[in-house]
Amino acid sequence: MLKMGHTVVGESVFFSIVIPTYNRKPILEKCLLALEKQSVQGYEVVLVDDGSTDGTLEWLEEKFREFPHVRVFNQNHNGPAVARNLGVEQALGDTIIFIDSDLVVTENFLQAHTDALRQGQKTLGSDRFFTYGAVINTCNFDNPTSEPYKLTDFSAAFFATGNVAIPKHWLEKAGLFDISFQLYGWEDLELGVRLKKLGLQLIKCPAAVGYHWHPPFNLEQIPRLIDREIQRGRMGVLFYQKHPTWEVKMMIQMTLLHRLLWGILSLNGILNERTMAPFLRWLINLGKPQLALEVARIFLNWYNVQGVYAAYEERGVSRFS
Repeated sequence: MLKMGHTVVGESVFFSIVIPTYNRKPILEKCLLALEKQSVQGYEVVLVDDGSTDGTLEWLEEKFREFPHVRVFNQNHNGPAVARNLGVEQALGDTIIFIDSDLVVTENFLQAHTDALRQGQKTLGSDRFFTYGAVINTCNFDNPTSEPYKLTDFSAAFFATGNVAIPKHWLEKAGLFDISFQLYGWEDLELGVRLKKLGLQLIKCPAAVGYHWHPPFNLEQIPRLIDREIQRGRMGVLFYQKHPTWEVKMMIQMTLLHRLLWGILSLNGILNERTMAPFLRWLINLGKPQLALEVARIFLNWYNVQGVYAAYEERGVSRFS
């Protein structure tokens, strides 16, 4: 066995898989069932219900015998940052894995992270790193793990909570998630900046695959998606206030380049949810909802950039370069 600071990587490694959930009962069942089929021993699932109103807690009480690895905690609806912090605080393991409650993993998921942690220890000679698995997006509810990898599944994020394994003591040293990120977006990447300052490195772990399910795109989702992009813009400015660097500016699209780019692509907002609705509906009717969503990002990103600038005006952040 290889000792990684407070963590032992080997046959006896003990994972705490921390999952926040909010009104995701149908896909949550698939998520938890997949975690019960892991090929390794020595893990727990720390599920934090964030004030669900869809009967999630009652369902878990009825089905608890099907999920022997699951420990359930609940809180008022305070968002994923608070929920993940609670999960880490309650975790018994020395290694934390973050996934979302709409992620369905393969049977070798934990083994793949174990192997990558072991290899990382050999390569670096310390536990100052984390492993980052693959996330494949799918709208196939019946068989989510049948989805192939797509170019749009690539992520350049340094640290994201979709599929990551990290020694618990580094999370505690970094200060866990900042709960001032109360709207959608950036709380995990902001923690990543603090982890990078501590000297942690990213080790990719493509064999640890998770399939991120979301319902097929339709026009009824557009108002919610627009609101989410505006929230993401607002939280992006908070991110920049904490870490005023060029790297963060690029991440949150807080540059004149991004404003010009999405302004040009959207024809300064002329291509929007109303004018593009017929074309998006046509793509959806052709059975191409994912392509329709990618096209919709033309105006969704424009709303995001507008949200950044609106938050900038409110908060008085230093002028963009």
